[in-house]
Amino acid sequence: MKHTNFLLPALFAAIALCCSRPAAAQALPNAYFNVDWQIGIPSNGFADDASGWGANLEGGYFLTDAVTIGAFLNYQTNFERFGRQTLTLPSGNALTASQKHAVFQLPFGVSARYNWLKQSIFQPYAGLKLGASWAQFSSYYSVYKQSTDNWGFYLSPEVGVSIFPRRDLRYGFHAAFYYSYATNSGDLLSYSVDHLSNFGFRFGVSF
Repeated sequence: MKHTNFLLPALFAAIALCCSRPAAAQALPNAYFNVDWQIGIPSNGFADDASGWGANLEGGYFLTDAVTIGAFLNYQTNFERFGRQTLTLPSGNALTASQKHAVFQLPFGVSARYNWLKQSIFQPYAGLKLGASWAQFSSYYSVYKQSTDNWGFYLSPEVGVSIFPRRDLRYGFHAAFYYSYATNSGDLLSYSVDHLSNFGFRFGVSF
């Protein structure tokens, strides 16, 4: 699907960020960056299968040893297959087909964290992301596709840890559990979605 093309830009961004780490560390010694693979488990009634088709990019700045503020961009695609069934459409017509549903989410905005043990190998934190989210709901059947999209408000608390095996080198790993809620809604065929909620896991690099 075309949304999987986001994997290549995410990969190139990860490579560029990693290559620029030494310069960024010198110019912004109090900055941090995360590049993550993201697994999302949704609950929306339209496409509820867990999926690893996601990525998270985030960067920020330590205002104090404990408080950071920054920005984020991530995306997530989830799918669900439905066997052959007959649907009554809003127009009154009927559709009989097997379907594959997809929900694509693209949230972005600002992030804040409260961090502990900044001088330690293991640096846990609690964070919150706020922003906007664009979402697309799609149904694929036979050789056809129907879709609808809209914007919503996005909120996502998370807890995580950055792990730096060498204290003299700020380059390591990042892991986090998150929950997200977005106000995106949509009606497609005989289905109706009034919000998007997900929980999941992120794992990647931190520097």
